[in-house]
Amino acid sequence: MAIDYTKRPGAAAPSSQPSSQPSSQPAAATPPVSGSGRVVLTKSAPRVSLSKQGSGSGRIRVNLNWSARPDAPAAPEKKGFLARLNKLAEAGRPSGIDLDLGCLFELADGRKGVIQALGNSFGAIGQAPWIALDGDDRSGAVTGGENMTIELATGRFRRILIFAMIYDGVPNWAAADGVVTLTPVAGPPVEVRLDAATDSSRICAVAQLLDQGGELVVQREVRYVDGGQSALDKAYGWGMQWAPGRK
Repeated sequence: MAIDYTKRPGAAAPSSQPSSQPSSQPAAATPPVSGSGRVVLTKSAPRVSLSKQGSGSGRIRVNLNWSARPDAPAAPEKKGFLARLNKLAEAGRPSGIDLDLGCLFELADGRKGVIQALGNSFGAIGQAPWIALDGDDRSGAVTGGENMTIELATGRFRRILIFAMIYDGVPNWAAADGVVTLTPVAGPPVEVRLDAATDSSRICAVAQLLDQGGELVVQREVRYVDGGQSALDKAYGWGMQWAPGRK
């Protein structure tokens, strides 16, 4: 696993455009709206403008929810002394999937970093980086899932990459049935489902918030990356330094 350490870049002049975007820039399409009134980002309609719906500034809530304990075939029940030892061992370890919410961020002045439970990097909302993670749901049992708040403002961020990571449990994204919902101050919530999953990757780049010439855009990613945060960093060209950590 990895813990964040920010790396301030050299004297390169800030740019209003992201320094690296692995995703292609498809032609704009109108994202579908679900029966609940949410904008659903899909492969065919992966982008929506927050600025155009009046949400280019103010607080946006990012929620990650998933199935706490994906169904698995029951193992044959064992009996005897060894069975009792196994039950004691199981009682001391978490069951199900521990899915974490976090993000990589790049401020307009070039500062970079990560917000995540790992390393207690919960951030701050009243000062830089203006992003705060509420807490860490280790079991998926919390009804509200995991939540992160971002204080948006014109010219404050270059890009924010929202990610989900399976910290504990067998990688099984399809069974976890994860969904990330961004709720801005105006306009409908924006939903990104963690579909098209692989069972070999522990981390998923969910979506990016991009400042494109002053217009704040949410772009669907849903890109599964083999490795930890350092691999995600490399895939999106963040250029930070990483060291082992735990939570």
